[in-house]
Amino acid sequence: MLVFDIIRKKYVALTPEEWVRQHCLHFLIDEKKYPPGRTLVERRLKVAALDKRLDIAVCDPKGKVQLLVECKAPEVVLNQNVFDQIARYNWEARADLLMVTNGIKHFYCRMDYEKGEYLFLPELPSYPDI
Repeated sequence: MLVFDIIRKKYVALTPEEWVRQHCLHFLIDEKKYPPGRTLVERRLKVAALDKRLDIAVCDPKGKVQLLVECKAPEVVLNQNVFDQIARYNWEARADLLMVTNGIKHFYCRMDYEKGEYLFLPELPSYPDI
């Protein structure tokens, strides 16, 4: 089974993780008003000399990542390993906001690089309120 990806403009295999990614994209674009033209899906990122793949990233007009999203399949428990993964990716991306979702549970946080900490948010800010 295939699903049309509105960002990549092509049909992709509908895996459980892809189901979450597609729902997340529609949430970001339709409900939170993030610009589709600055949204990246499954892009490569170098992390400690290794090639990794970002699920979703939203950039500002200059190309800086503002929001980094890690999508997991619905049966995946959002535990410390998942948060460690997005933290490693964010070491390079330096996003302002992070989101982790398995399509059932969602966590959002704002990064404070000066204090070296993050603040969990009750909901994701809408664009352009980020």
